[in-house]
Amino acid sequence: MEKYDSMGVALIGAGMIGKTHVAALSDASDRTALRAVLSRHPERAEFLAEYYQGDRPEFTSDLSRVTEAADIQMAIVATPPSIRIDLIERLAKAGKHILLEKPVARTLEEAVRVVEICEDAGVTLGVVFQHRARAPSIAARQKLAEGAFGRLGHVEISAPLWRDQSYYEELGRGTYARDGGGVLLTQAIHTIDLALSLTGPVSRVHAMTATTPLHRMEAEDLAVGGLHFATGAVGSLVASTASYPQRKEVISLHFENGSMRLGTDRLDVVWRDGRQEDALTVTGSEGDTGAVVNKHEWHQAVIEDFVDAVRQGRAPMVTGREALHSHRLIDAIERSSREGRPIDILV
Repeated sequence: MEKYDSMGVALIGAGMIGKTHVAALSDASDRTALRAVLSRHPERAEFLAEYYQGDRPEFTSDLSRVTEAADIQMAIVATPPSIRIDLIERLAKAGKHILLEKPVARTLEEAVRVVEICEDAGVTLGVVFQHRARAPSIAARQKLAEGAFGRLGHVEISAPLWRDQSYYEELGRGTYARDGGGVLLTQAIHTIDLALSLTGPVSRVHAMTATTPLHRMEAEDLAVGGLHFATGAVGSLVASTASYPQRKEVISLHFENGSMRLGTDRLDVVWRDGRQEDALTVTGSEGDTGAVVNKHEWHQAVIEDFVDAVRQGRAPMVTGREALHSHRLIDAIERSSREGRPIDILV
C-alpha cells in the first residue's frame, strides 16, 4: 500500500458506538490520527481517551474546532440522525470528508439532501455499514463474482432480533423525531444494505409494519415485506426487535444452479447437483446479544477503506448515494404499510 501521512480525524458524537470507533482508530494508526472528539458534554466523553493508543485527542463541544482545523481532514459523524443536517452542512462547506454512522438520515428526503450537500461540496461521503466487512460477506461477494450460480430467483432476508423495553426507555429511542423509525432504520438496515449489495435494488414492495404488544414505543418493532427485485427475482424480508431469544441475521439467496446462506459468522453454499460447501466459518465474531459488537475490526476495515478512498480519489466501501437504496426500500415498506398497497421504487 502506498504510504501517506496520517489523516486527521474528528469523532462527532460520543454515544454507545464511540468506544468502537476510538478503538478502531487506534488500530488504524498507520492511516489516521484522532485529533478531536466532539460531544455536547465533553467532560463525559473523556473516558474514551483510555481506548486510544496515541496522542490524547481534544475533547470539545465546539464544532469550529473541526471545521477550522487544518490538521483535521475527515469527520466520523456518530450522532443521532435528528441533529445531523446542520453538522453535515458545516463540515462539507469546510471541505471535511464525512463518514456517517447509519442511517444517513431520519427520512428518505433528508438522506437525499445529505448526499447532495456532500456532492455539491465535493467532499467524500461514506456510510458505516460494517457488516459488509465481515469475512463471510466478503466470501459471498467473491463467490458471486465467479458467475457460476446463474440467475437469482428467490431471496430471504431475516433479522430476528431482540431489544428489552429498557433499550427504548432511553430518551428518544424508537421515536420518529430522534431515530426516524424503529427496527428498520436502527437495526435491520445493516442486513438490508448487505442483502442489496448482493442482489441489487428492490423495485416493488408490499409490506406491513407494526408495534407488537411486547414493546412500548412509537415506531415499529416488526416489519414484514414481499419484495420484487429489479433483476426479476422475488423474496421476503422479516425484521423484528421482538424475537426472543434473539437469533442471528440470515440472508438466503436461491439461484438457478445453487443456493447461498449467509449468516453473521458463516457462509454455506449448496449446489443443485448435490455438492455442499462450508465456504467459510468464523468463530467468535459476534456475541449472541447483538446490542453492541464488542470487536471493532469491521469498523476499522470501513475506516481504513474510507481513508484510502479519499487518498486515491475513488469511491469508499459504501457511498452515500449507494446507501440510498436501503433508505428507498425502508421508505417504501413504511408507505406500503400505511397505505395498504404495493409501492413501486424508482431504481
